[in-house]
Amino acid sequence: MMAAGWVAALKLVPWGDVLEAAPQILQAARKLIGATRKGAEEAAAGTLVDGAALPPVAQQLEHLHQRVARLEQEQLESAALIQSLAEQNARVVQAVDALRARNQRLLAAVAALALACIGLMAWALRQ
Repeated sequence: MMAAGWVAALKLVPWGDVLEAAPQILQAARKLIGATRKGAEEAAAGTLVDGAALPPVAQQLEHLHQRVARLEQEQLESAALIQSLAEQNARVVQAVDALRARNQRLLAAVAALALACIGLMAWALRQ
């Protein structure tokens, strides 16, 4: 009985919208992961270059400015990805809420029908 409720809930989800947004979300997630890995590799490689001394301070500052700009861009992309996922989650919650309301109405209708059947049977037995 519980599985039927989940099936009905899944039918209420606007899967067309979810599937339409999925490639964009996947692409953003892959891009974000790739940028994070690239930044980590650059940070690890930035301390020493083939055993040579550190670059001059001006170059280090420029490198840090570039990394901060990339991190800010990644943060914005992460926020957009999170917002998209939150919107999809909100749609799923709305669908489940609609299903819950429909289930309550159905339960009330079944209870009324059961009472009517009991009443009809009692009336038929008295006749």
